[in-house]
Amino acid sequence: MPEGHTIHRLAKDHQKWFAGQKMGAISPQGRFSKEARRISGLRLNSTSAHGKHLFYHWEDGPTMHIHLGLYGKFRVHQNPAPEPRGAVRVRMIGSERTFDLNGPNCCELLTPDRMESLLNRLGQDPLRSDASPEIVWDRFTRSRSCIGTLLLNQSVIAGIGNVYRAEILFLLGIHPETPANTIDRQTFDQLWDLTSALLKTGVKYNRIITVERERAGKPLSRLNSRERLHIYKRSHCPVCNQRIRTWELGNRKMYACEKCQKLSN
Repeated sequence: MPEGHTIHRLAKDHQKWFAGQKMGAISPQGRFSKEARRISGLRLNSTSAHGKHLFYHWEDGPTMHIHLGLYGKFRVHQNPAPEPRGAVRVRMIGSERTFDLNGPNCCELLTPDRMESLLNRLGQDPLRSDASPEIVWDRFTRSRSCIGTLLLNQSVIAGIGNVYRAEILFLLGIHPETPANTIDRQTFDQLWDLTSALLKTGVKYNRIITVERERAGKPLSRLNSRERLHIYKRSHCPVCNQRIRTWELGNRKMYACEKCQKLSN
């Protein structure tokens, strides 16, 4: 499932390519036909993202909400666009480009009230300027859940997925099973700042990169998939060479080096 950096990058690109245009909308698959007719011909004011949720804000119309889930995918075409390929839920046609959306977990139109209700259920997004780390800190202090589970809870921090979870905890030397309410404020601030920085790097390069250029030895844009990460899907720790432990945590596979990420008694 795409993590928050991917959704913010999509919002940024679609803002650049489509905002300010009156766009046509069709549903080749048919499942979004009624909704497509409601927004076809409307001007797109802006796009935005919150965690793993993408929003299209139409002038004098509802907000289109998309959650890609595991299988959702966008394809962008120069006009004239080719025939739709596969089960295209919605095709949005701009002045110079067209995008197709296949297989999303959710594609719907939201009234302002429903939009507000959705946002109220989501946690703070470190990529948004209105994010409040104080709200997240309060949740940490009141939660006995292990931090490896809490980081995947989208009602606490929106946008972190399994890859970022493993990498952030490794870089901070935190064992994933550490209770959240035992994390001190200094460590929390480091976690928040690191999360924000890594997500911003992800938006810039449109991929998850957690290594620094100094360690990589070459520009981040030239790193291959194995060079971009420290511990995720690795067999041995890049620091101490101990075998990486893997286990289920928060219904996802966790990766940790229990020598570098010691669990306090």
